[in-house]
Amino acid sequence: MLGGLTDLVSDLGYRAGWAAVKHSPEALARGVFDAAGTFAGRRNGGPVQLRKNLARVIGAPTAADVPDALVEEAMRSYARYWREAFRLPTTDPDDIVASVSMTDHDRRAIDASIRSGRGVVMALPHSGNWDIAGVWLVKHYGQFATVAERLEPESLFDQFVAYRESLGFEVFPLTGGEQPPFDLLAERLRAGGLVCLMADRDLSAHGVPVTMFGEKTRIPAGSAKLAIETGAVLHAVHHSYTGVGTSQLSCGTVIDTDGGVAPTAQRLADAFTRDIATAPADWHMLQPLWEADWSAERRARLGVERDG
Repeated sequence: MLGGLTDLVSDLGYRAGWAAVKHSPEALARGVFDAAGTFAGRRNGGPVQLRKNLARVIGAPTAADVPDALVEEAMRSYARYWREAFRLPTTDPDDIVASVSMTDHDRRAIDASIRSGRGVVMALPHSGNWDIAGVWLVKHYGQFATVAERLEPESLFDQFVAYRESLGFEVFPLTGGEQPPFDLLAERLRAGGLVCLMADRDLSAHGVPVTMFGEKTRIPAGSAKLAIETGAVLHAVHHSYTGVGTSQLSCGTVIDTDGGVAPTAQRLADAFTRDIATAPADWHMLQPLWEADWSAERRARLGVERDG
């Protein structure tokens, strides 16, 4: 009974917050979320894990050596992501597309891959706003398929799925669906379709060991496996903010899939390393990513021993 009540309160609170933000004047919403991000970045030096992650990205000796200004900027970027996410359903898609810039090289590269008819896998890190990147993609190339992690309560997950489907995405649940998402995504690719996957944080016990920013971690195997098994073209994609209300979408990097899943995943990790370094504040990674930061429980579950 208590669990059901907690889920109900969470659901109602989320609905109320979503409605309030998406119907607020843009200037007011921006000011509130910017202030919240700045406060979160300053409070006690900002999130500890964020500092640790940023230290790897910028090559700082320790988390304490990460500039406070960068931590604050990163939390404002994270707050901006949530503000935009709440407001996307009431934002004109044409305005979203107009706010996104892309180089001619990137546009030619993705055009060529789509024209090939082989299907395209677009793999992204948690940078900028992947929903905005998705809206841009739908506007130019039509519907694409993706996967969503299940949230609790179930009603909250249903809201997220309905929201993304309203933007033109086809969403399959990571777990608990009628069919495994891999099989469904492979079907879309073999039909020449598009698949977009977040690919920098492994949520399973089956991630591929890679090196990012000089340290060991694991990334999901799905992007590499789908491209290899279906013959689809694999693109590394990156979204970052360039100013107030503007952003940059990069998708011109085609990943070589020769040699199997492990080397393909490492090439993808190398592309993420390069792209994230261009906009460290826009990489919204507040969770432990590298093996050195994993808990003892996670190490035991994955059979990973601590170095040294």
